[in-house]
Amino acid sequence: MTATDSTTDVESGTVYLVGSGPGDPALLTVRAKRLLEAADVILHDKLPGPEIIEAIPEDRREDVGKRAGGERTPQSEINERLVELAREGNAVVRLKGGDSFVFGRGGEEAEHLAAREIPFEVVPAVTSAIAAPAVAGIPVTHRDHASSVSFVTGHEDPTKAESAVDWDALAATGGTIVVLMGVGRLPDYTTALLEAGMAPETPVALIERGTWPGQQVATGTLETIVDARDEAGISPPAVTVIGDVAGTRDSVVEFLENERSRSANRTADRGGENR
Repeated sequence: MTATDSTTDVESGTVYLVGSGPGDPALLTVRAKRLLEAADVILHDKLPGPEIIEAIPEDRREDVGKRAGGERTPQSEINERLVELAREGNAVVRLKGGDSFVFGRGGEEAEHLAAREIPFEVVPAVTSAIAAPAVAGIPVTHRDHASSVSFVTGHEDPTKAESAVDWDALAATGGTIVVLMGVGRLPDYTTALLEAGMAPETPVALIERGTWPGQQVATGTLETIVDARDEAGISPPAVTVIGDVAGTRDSVVEFLENERSRSANRTADRGGENR
């Protein structure tokens, strides 16, 4: 068990709700990296980048991830496991993809811990809602195209009687719409936006695994993006960007792809030198 550490201030019996950022280990915050190195136990989901997870020794990590339609760990079980580990005197990291307070259920976990008087700390991160579009060459706001941005989930609680997302209002508001966890329901909400009067030619982009080695991007319009998704084979996790900003990618994509290729080559070269 870890006593208080003068460098990282890691305390026994404390839970750290840590966001891992969009997936590239270089984008971890300094605080997150230190906590991952010092914690006794790390409970992680499926969304932190593979390099981040693989860097954690197997004997200190527990996979409590969820997959739509597949194997999953109930949230209630995760909540109780956090309490159990902390009461045993462990320093516990709850590691999420992106930022744990942006559709990551970090708020629910914080409430559960507080109700049971378990000390916890929130460690914010770069959310994939902004980072994934950015690395694909898409700013979520732009002086010429969008002065507002709305973040919505494409995967709501299935027990809700009806959706809490007002697509009519979003269509009327203008600006950028960023949808997280919305690959499967893409036909539903693009249709809803079209029916609400949004122009069929509105640019749309899908960014799968932004900042990961396997990142890929599909672009189209509100009318064509479903076909573009299927043609590119886009699958979760992916971020959807709807609005004029998605069209700005065309002016920078060639440079970004060239730089990404050069960066990959530099990484490969360093790996060869170290062997």
